[in-house]
Amino acid sequence: MQVERTTTDILILGTGGAGLFAALHAKQANPDLDVTLAVKGLVGKCGCTRMVQGGYNVALAPGDSVERHFMDTIHGGKWLPRQDLAWRLCEGAVERIRELENEVGCFFDRNPDGSLHQKAFAGQTFDRTVHKSDLTGIEIINRLMEQVWQRGVHKLEEHRAIELVPARDGSGIAGVLLIDMREGTYRLVQARAVMLATGAGPTMYLYHTPSGDKTCDGLAMALRYGLKLRDMEMVQFHPTGLLGGPKTRMTGTVLEEGLRGAGGHLLNGDGERFMDRYDPRGERATRDVVSRAIYAEMRAGRTSPMDGVYIKMSHLGPDHVAKTFPGMVKRCADSGFDLAGGLVEVVPTAHYLMGGIEFGIDGSTASPGLFAAGEDCGGVHGANRLGGNGVANSTVFGGIAGDSMAAFIAAGAPLRDPDETAIDAGIARAERPFALKAGDLFDLRERLSHTMWDDVGVMRTAEGIARGQARLADHAGELLRTGLADGERAFNLTWHDWLNLESLIAVSKTIAAAALAREDSRGAHFREDFPETGPLETTRYTQVSMAGDQLALDMVPVSFDVVRPGETLVSDDGTVAA
Repeated sequence: MQVERTTTDILILGTGGAGLFAALHAKQANPDLDVTLAVKGLVGKCGCTRMVQGGYNVALAPGDSVERHFMDTIHGGKWLPRQDLAWRLCEGAVERIRELENEVGCFFDRNPDGSLHQKAFAGQTFDRTVHKSDLTGIEIINRLMEQVWQRGVHKLEEHRAIELVPARDGSGIAGVLLIDMREGTYRLVQARAVMLATGAGPTMYLYHTPSGDKTCDGLAMALRYGLKLRDMEMVQFHPTGLLGGPKTRMTGTVLEEGLRGAGGHLLNGDGERFMDRYDPRGERATRDVVSRAIYAEMRAGRTSPMDGVYIKMSHLGPDHVAKTFPGMVKRCADSGFDLAGGLVEVVPTAHYLMGGIEFGIDGSTASPGLFAAGEDCGGVHGANRLGGNGVANSTVFGGIAGDSMAAFIAAGAPLRDPDETAIDAGIARAERPFALKAGDLFDLRERLSHTMWDDVGVMRTAEGIARGQARLADHAGELLRTGLADGERAFNLTWHDWLNLESLIAVSKTIAAAALAREDSRGAHFREDFPETGPLETTRYTQVSMAGDQLALDMVPVSFDVVRPGETLVSDDGTVAA
């Protein structure tokens, strides 16, 4: 099979907040660097950062502090976050929000006195979420694109990465094997530094928020490449995914957390508020708590007509809601709901993977030359990501990775000779379905979504997870027996559906393995057969890797190198502790 070969200094996979910020910082560090962005879709039109509605957590206001933001992140993550990463997130957000405003050109909402408006998000002790109405992500991505393009960054649109290619001598990464989706041909891009910023996206679940192009390809490639993944059991379900019904593809898309932060009410099918029965914080409890409460109401049969619950905003005043949340109002109207004046049906929806690649505070991974940032990475959020910490994570660590890659190249990073056997293996794997009898990939994907929702979803048990693992093994075997009806490669979307399923099943297996291993309940991971958290002082995180064709799993102690359970950096009055 013929492979087109090109070279670049830096190859970045993904064009969300992490990828674009990395490209921007690398070019700022050295304008002469050849930087290439490769993306499965179109730059600026795909990925999850553009879909961010709520905002960006940053400690700016009087009374708030980096220490307070950090402690909220640690408590929200149930003492599982890697503390140096969590501190860098909170500290770096202050620097990055100023950069977004003053250098990138973002316009965020302001108070009458000119200061940045910061709204309430769940699980936080201070209103610190900077935003652009409820369309924050669009503002950030549009401005970042303007900055990146004027610096001459190259782009490979509709190019799907399928294999991380090691150097022939084992010294690090040599490049990436991609499919040019428009032509159906293979392309090897050699690079001195490669960055994973593909954004994960738990679309293996029945209800999910990310766009359909997010299929955990980066994590699947990382596993095959030999990298270790941590906290993979930690799948965040956003409590309020739009339940649009069978006639709309909007089902699962997020109705942002700011709705509850502003005073929105959740009602069960009987029209009763129920959150106070589950948590004294009511609707402003963390996402994991609210998701479990909604799921419990659903299991008890107290549901709306489409088997979810309701969110109600009309008591805040329809005009106020329409002005404050115009994007949400329009999104609901598109699906036949009146958010400002009526009731909207919602359901917990798979939103974010807290787990991912183990990486360093400089964005490096265990493989020299391979960097990562954003949702491809684990350790920042632990067991539960606070709303508003996601886009902060992507932009803070994306910028850091860009700086690190530029420094790595300045120190003499070479172009490595690729391992040709890895290229051949990647092509053979991608070509497999063309040699098989056509089957029903749509039905297989539907069954996968039900397996993950029913057996490895909001509430888990050992029996359910084991059942899910057996079903996942069956799904994987069926995929390997399922081929394509069309032998054409160019824009063969069914081929990419097959490759999507391969990635989703591989990552689903890691989620299930980690979920079975964690015999306690922690944040987004709730075991009904092990409902207690256990002693925080002995907290361990899950670490999954590939051993041949099998998954290997370890439990690794968390290092409390900033603050230990029982300690705090913030006094009872909210000030920084002495």
